[in-house]
Amino acid sequence: MFKKCDETGYKEVLPGIRMKAVVYGDKTLMSEFLLKAGSTLPAHDHIHEQTGYMVSGKMRLSIGEETFDVSPGDSWNIPGGVPHSAEILEDSVAVEVFCPRRDEYIG
Repeated sequence: MFKKCDETGYKEVLPGIRMKAVVYGDKTLMSEFLLKAGSTLPAHDHIHEQTGYMVSGKMRLSIGEETFDVSPGDSWNIPGGVPHSAEILEDSVAVEVFCPRRDEYIG
């Protein structure tokens, strides 16, 4: 599967947090998140392993009991079932891969 870059297809999942499925296969899904400064992702967990990369901006990411200030070029991995949250400090773009594929993000 190939996917050309375009500006359409974003969904607002929480105030100030938009995402779209960029590309996916049978087992994984890659998504792009557009994050507005001042928005928050409340603590939550899910079965999916989540691996991310910060393209631009800055956020404070908590994974389990650890908290990191994430800047461009930084990356992270969140095992399935581990609580995590984020505080968006600057307008940001992040790319994340989920396994197994998050079917609710497709479409």
